[in-house]
Amino acid sequence: MRRILLLDRDGVVLIEPPGDYQIDRLDEVKFLPHCIATLSRIAAEMDFYKVMITNQDGLGTEVYPENTFYPYHNLMTDTLAGEGFVFDEMHIDRTFPKDNQDTRKPGIGLLKHLVGNPAFDLANSYMVGDRWSDIQLAKNLGCKAIYLRSPLHELTEDEEILLRPTIAFETDNWHDIYSFLKLGARSVVHDRNTNETQIHVELTLDGSGRSKIDTGLGFFDHMLDQVARHGKMDLTIEAKGDLHIDEHHTIEDTGIALGEAFARALTDKRGMERYGFALPMDEAEAKVLIDFGGRNWLVWNAEFKREKIGEMPTEMFVHFFKSFSDAAKCNLNIECRGDNEHHKIEAIFKAFAKAIRMAVKRDPFSNYLPSTKGVL
Repeated sequence: MRRILLLDRDGVVLIEPPGDYQIDRLDEVKFLPHCIATLSRIAAEMDFYKVMITNQDGLGTEVYPENTFYPYHNLMTDTLAGEGFVFDEMHIDRTFPKDNQDTRKPGIGLLKHLVGNPAFDLANSYMVGDRWSDIQLAKNLGCKAIYLRSPLHELTEDEEILLRPTIAFETDNWHDIYSFLKLGARSVVHDRNTNETQIHVELTLDGSGRSKIDTGLGFFDHMLDQVARHGKMDLTIEAKGDLHIDEHHTIEDTGIALGEAFARALTDKRGMERYGFALPMDEAEAKVLIDFGGRNWLVWNAEFKREKIGEMPTEMFVHFFKSFSDAAKCNLNIECRGDNEHHKIEAIFKAFAKAIRMAVKRDPFSNYLPSTKGVL
């Protein structure tokens, strides 16, 4: 079975002009940056069945005559074909939103022949779009969406909640889309349950910095949110622990569970940088070095004068990072100095996130394993 790559047109292949959103002049035929080169690579390296699906309000009527559409549409398709990217199917809906037709995205009227077709693997196919209707179309078809963010069509809060499970990847550039399609997602759902804690982790390494953290410890939640945001990973952590006794088990076991999730997500380290480092400078200076080389070790050179920051005991910071290092099988070197205790630990977590981001970065053009041993 072949996977399908469905593309919206305006805002995805061509830059969408604000105002009437119609590309009906030669000077409006402008491709998104890196779109042509990326689609050329996709056609050459990946066996997708390629489909364009676009809404063109009132095409063929006096508000949008065909002679102001097809010359520029054909210029787009001819340009892409010249670089090796040829659509297998192209579908254009001409209706207006008020017509409420199922042929108009997010309706699947023009694509019903793909649903249930044994020739295609819809579950592992992708719709690339910049509007809620593109993501909803993916949901209606039973495939995943690649959300190409656009300032013209930002998702509302309600759309975000409804459509987030359908979005497999989110970005604002075509380079990232190529890497995602070439290398795949590094996503893990992991649970660690003991008599003392129940930890649920959802981790997507190649994310956008979204987080949903609930450990029962507000300051700890804030620090874990920094890891997601500055590491540009999507992270959900739900922890239920014996906080009626103390904070120790919840913090330590969260570190273990998060480290185990990283170890699973990094099973294949080919093309990965492996090493990361960060030295953010401020009133609090933090240095974090990391190596996902398969061996755990922690060097900790940071002292705190306060017993707690928020409700989190400062003695537990080293326990968290030691637990992460052991479970993720990474070498971790952390140093910090400064005056403000809150600033110091926040600087450590932010530097930790930045170091991770560097270390897990992959090169889609390389299959190199970063070790002379041949294994990691």
